[in-house]
Amino acid sequence: MSEHKERKTLEERNQASDLERLRHSCAHILATAICRLWPNAQLAGGPAVENGFYYDVDLDHKISTEDFETIEAEMKKIVKENQTFERRTVTRAEALAMAASGALGANGPRSVPSQFKIDLLERIPDDEEITVYANGDFTDLCAGPHVGRTGNCKAFKIMSVASAFYQGDKTRPMLQRVYGTCFPNKTQLEEHLARIEEARKRDHRRIGREMGLFTIDEAVGQGLILWKPKGALVRRSLQDFITEELDRLGYSQVYTPHIGKLDLYRTSGHFPYYCESQFPPIAERETIERLCKEEASCAELFNGLTTGTIEGYMLKPMNCPHHIKIYASDAHSYRDLPVRLAEFGTVYRWEQSGELGGMTRVRGFTQDDAHIFCTPEQIGQEVRQCLGIVKTILGTLQMNDYRVRLSLRDPDSSKYVGSPENWDLAEAALRKEVVELGAEWTEEPGEAAFYGPKIDFIVRDCIGREWQLGTVQVDYNLPERFNLHYTGADNKPHRPVMVHRAPFGSMERFTGLLIEHFEGKFPTWLAPEQVRILPISEKVAEAAEELRRTFAAQGIRITLDATPDKIGAKIRNAQLDKVPYMLVIGQREAEEGKVSVRHRDLGDLGTHSGADFLAALKDELAARLIRPAFQPVQK
Repeated sequence: MSEHKERKTLEERNQASDLERLRHSCAHILATAICRLWPNAQLAGGPAVENGFYYDVDLDHKISTEDFETIEAEMKKIVKENQTFERRTVTRAEALAMAASGALGANGPRSVPSQFKIDLLERIPDDEEITVYANGDFTDLCAGPHVGRTGNCKAFKIMSVASAFYQGDKTRPMLQRVYGTCFPNKTQLEEHLARIEEARKRDHRRIGREMGLFTIDEAVGQGLILWKPKGALVRRSLQDFITEELDRLGYSQVYTPHIGKLDLYRTSGHFPYYCESQFPPIAERETIERLCKEEASCAELFNGLTTGTIEGYMLKPMNCPHHIKIYASDAHSYRDLPVRLAEFGTVYRWEQSGELGGMTRVRGFTQDDAHIFCTPEQIGQEVRQCLGIVKTILGTLQMNDYRVRLSLRDPDSSKYVGSPENWDLAEAALRKEVVELGAEWTEEPGEAAFYGPKIDFIVRDCIGREWQLGTVQVDYNLPERFNLHYTGADNKPHRPVMVHRAPFGSMERFTGLLIEHFEGKFPTWLAPEQVRILPISEKVAEAAEELRRTFAAQGIRITLDATPDKIGAKIRNAQLDKVPYMLVIGQREAEEGKVSVRHRDLGDLGTHSGADFLAALKDELAARLIRPAFQPVQK
């Protein structure tokens, strides 16, 4: 790749996928075109990435969408020239001389040195091979691999342009990052572009804004979701759904604070093992005032919090330490186990601003969290029960395109806590259950939590992207770190095992994916507005209001459109608002106690009595059906 920071060994390069080679080569074609169009451009790096490639460039001209056609036209010329990609090994001195002459990342020598290439060269270890690739007049510092000729890269498109700090460092120059994509043929490219268009139509950020479900405000902070009333209704419906399951299965609901002492997280291992993903520690007010009087530096404060010489608190990154303390507050016998504690607990993680994305990547999110304290003999049944909850949720919502990942530790990594023996027990327990689950699954070392292995449900959305949602984890380590115990049948203390589980994963991400899954057209039981009454005229206003009161008294989320608009406009507005059912009332319907039922997707469903429709609707809601209970009238 053009960034030697990500260089591969020769063996790894030879194993690179054909598509990666193609996209990496197309990144060089993009760079060649940019240098032809703007000869003074300074190039940084241009790797292949998921779904395409990019190249970072320092350029006085601000590249915009209006330039894409020009860039693509120049790239097509380079493809038509069918230039050969030629690899050459050079010494460090040769490479530095080329960079000093401006010949790296350029169409031949220039009067200005290739400053970013010089920096990249300085990052390459002394014992590592240095290579350059040339196509036509263009030469770049690059570890490869590439396709044979530029003529192999015919199906490409420039997608977007964004800003990016060099090497991701905020203290370094801001560059323009030009994104593109490339496929082996035009058909695959068009299919990819069609998926992108579908993703744009379903984008939960746009739909959420149009439907009034949530908002993100700079004054509150990026990555922090404000649930608006309609979005809160969707979330509450999901919470009610899983709460019914938990009540049936014997879970106890608990509530815990949003912060805790640093010592709590030192014991759990979240601090410092999870330090990079956390918000900074919080010092007590008196401590800060004292340090200010002593003219202590910020570094001294932070070091004191880190080492424990200064008392501090932390926004909780996980709920488990709090639930552990609830368990530890009482004595337990083996007869009490399993103890199942559940909470819709809000946690906080520090995500880089460039990684945030609507509801799917946030800094504060609520988990449908639970922790089960059980005997070793009970692990299997508890894990099976947790997996069953996840399958029930995904099945009810028809999110059936998923795979299961058994996330294990990397034995060579130091990020995991606990003994190898405990890890072996936990991994064996999960492996047994995932085999019996009957779903597509893989083992992936290095993906475990720092305290234990887990089973993750990786759901493919409507356009093929994968998201981690539900998770079930087995943990021998935190009970040991907190010295938890229960009294066994032998009247001696024994160590419980913890099962962590979150079927939704987080309410924010799950809701964001649901918005896209249904394109905002929620099934009736989830819809923030389930029914809208559409009176044809003011003459039936009293009957319409009486109907609204009757339905609302039965827990139906129903509204009345009392505007003076014509009925066609009222129907159109209800469909734009994605309301599942519309009840049209005219003079005849009012006199006969009936309603003309319409569905946002199915259209006219015929005339029914209000009581009959209400009864069928309640059955549909109770069963949490995806499709409407009513069907179009047969003509």
